[in-house]
Amino acid sequence: MLIRSNILENKLKEVLIKHKTSSRNAAIVARALVQADLDGIHSHGAARVVAYARQAFTGKVDGFARPILLQSNDSVFIVDAQGGFSYPAIKLGLEKASKGLETSGIVLLNIRQSHHSGAIGQFIEPLAEKGFVVLGFSNAPAAIAPAGGSKALFGTNPIAFAAPRKNSYPLLIDLSLSKVARGKIKLAADSQKSIKEGLALDVNGLPTTDASAALDGSLLPIGDSKGAALALMIEIICSGLSGSNFGFQAGSFFTEHGGRPNVSQTFILIDPSRFNPHFLEHCDVLFSEILNQKDTRIPGTARFLRRKDAIENGIYLEDKIWSEINKLLK
Repeated sequence: MLIRSNILENKLKEVLIKHKTSSRNAAIVARALVQADLDGIHSHGAARVVAYARQAFTGKVDGFARPILLQSNDSVFIVDAQGGFSYPAIKLGLEKASKGLETSGIVLLNIRQSHHSGAIGQFIEPLAEKGFVVLGFSNAPAAIAPAGGSKALFGTNPIAFAAPRKNSYPLLIDLSLSKVARGKIKLAADSQKSIKEGLALDVNGLPTTDASAALDGSLLPIGDSKGAALALMIEIICSGLSGSNFGFQAGSFFTEHGGRPNVSQTFILIDPSRFNPHFLEHCDVLFSEILNQKDTRIPGTARFLRRKDAIENGIYLEDKIWSEINKLLK
């Protein structure tokens, strides 16, 4: 089915409020989920609200938590999400950190005791539109085994990067370090669909095409051992810096059972004009060389095209997901 973004957003907000979430937090979370759906990243869109609502209702995530700014100076900002949803904490942190760029050319923001950060590219895209270069990282519950191992230890640990472009959409890179996002594996499991070979291992460390077995086992990292090394790096730059849970310590994002995830996000914000006053023109030379080659594109382009289509024609949502959302309101 196709649904307008404002209708979906109001519905998700209603669901969250009914499941022990403040109106303010529900509005921020619903907006982030709908934005993911607008961009065609359905694994981080409305499909997530069922798990979010159940976790808020049981207290696995605190729907009423208000993030606290623990440290704020010219270049270091620390936000405690207080066991609540990540989106309000990210919103607060990036608002404060971007102001820090007025006096400092580079700023680091660390968010602790947080929850699922969704499609983090959406949060840094507006900063790139303002002329900043931004990196975003998050760790997540265990899904990837260390190199040579078979037991999940690191999260899929997404990386996002955004940079301004001259007279165009920003460059936007947003990816997880598993060969396929764990959210897509969950969607496949919920629909009882198989997954492609070469994406996951079962609990015995054997290759599997069974999505449910993949969730119980581990996902294979991009670049094999190199991807596992990157996942380790992000565990340290996020939870190592914040004292939050590492992936193997974090409760699941998918179920209401178990302990809180209490993971971490880190963002690095850079004002490129402090380093190169001709940054836009200089980088445009590189972008032009990329596009001079046949069948190439600048990362993020497809995402912006999907968004344009969804705004004009509506968001595609599976009937099953719409039905599950409405059941939560009965």
